[in-house]
Amino acid sequence: MIFKRYLNEGQLKGFERYKYSSIDNSIFSTKVMHPFWNWCVQFFPRWIAPNLITFTGFLLTIANFLLIGYYDYGFTAVNDKEHPIPRWVWLVASINIFLAYTLDGIDGKQARRTGTSGPLGELFDHGVDSYSAVLIPIYVFSLFGKVELSPLRMHFVTWNVFLNFYLTHFEKYNTGVLFLPWAYDFTMWGVTLTLLVTFLFGTNIWHTPLPGGIAPAFAFEWLLYISGIISSHPFIIYNVYKSYKNKTGKMRPILEALRPLMPFTALFIITTIWVMLSRNDICSMEPRLMFLLFGTIFSNICCRLIVAQMSDTRTEGWNAFFWPLLVAVSISIFPYRYFAMGDIAPATERWLVYVLTSMLTIAHFHYGQGVVREMCRHFKIKCFKIRLPDQQEV
Repeated sequence: MIFKRYLNEGQLKGFERYKYSSIDNSIFSTKVMHPFWNWCVQFFPRWIAPNLITFTGFLLTIANFLLIGYYDYGFTAVNDKEHPIPRWVWLVASINIFLAYTLDGIDGKQARRTGTSGPLGELFDHGVDSYSAVLIPIYVFSLFGKVELSPLRMHFVTWNVFLNFYLTHFEKYNTGVLFLPWAYDFTMWGVTLTLLVTFLFGTNIWHTPLPGGIAPAFAFEWLLYISGIISSHPFIIYNVYKSYKNKTGKMRPILEALRPLMPFTALFIITTIWVMLSRNDICSMEPRLMFLLFGTIFSNICCRLIVAQMSDTRTEGWNAFFWPLLVAVSISIFPYRYFAMGDIAPATERWLVYVLTSMLTIAHFHYGQGVVREMCRHFKIKCFKIRLPDQQEV
């Protein structure tokens, strides 16, 4: 089990044939960020591996998650005048997220300047990004707290982020082209500036009603929903349609084209049932850990889709992580009282979340390191080290 293989021969052969193809139509990205990243990358020694840059950025994202979580585990600090989040935390978080964003833009450029571009780098980059999709929204939730932005609403906001991220890879699965989303750069700048403004003016600024009496939490929530509908979803549908019309994509049958949506939809349904029907309202008790659990499973689904799209193989329609999740949900929502039994105790359901999150996080990291290890062995490369010319195998 420790050395379980995750990639089959067909997938490894597919990675050998893989050619990166992307389109970036964002003026802000091409005219502002890419020149900035081109300037930054020249300061990196050529012996620094691109994946090491990617991983460093990911560690900064995790550092923010842990730092803010330490001071505001339950999203209550904003309403606790005696134990608020220190101002300096927001400054550190702002710097970290900007550095992570910058490193994410530099890693590919470092790969090209060192001649180490390959499928492992792209897979590694997108794999850690899929985990960041849950970590970054959680930063913002601490600005509003669970009084103004209930855990149920946080759940749907998180799933909106998941949807926008996942559809980009669903699009590539069917078109063979990664259309870089316009909203990404604005989102990362938005989070960076939001955290910086919070450092300068405090969290009270996010609790001052906007014109018309609109709560900032409500505006934030609907801004995310509407921006995805306007800036992402229509273009994804059009790009997939155009690839079929012009016969430039993978030309899969309709059910095969939609197959990536099966595990995504299943996870959404299962997690939403748990959040809404929990006997103890577990999402209000453990919102941070619940979102981390959902994000871990989501990341695993994403990584498997990315493997399938890059290796040009069939993606999975079901994820093995669903089985323990279904068991936990069944235990949590079962109507015990109708069978003359007491409902599940809050402490029991809480421990169920602890155990499940720990177990699936370990399993997901095992999957990630296993895939990386197998690709490194197959391509005879190191993940975090650039092999010098005199070290190349003949």
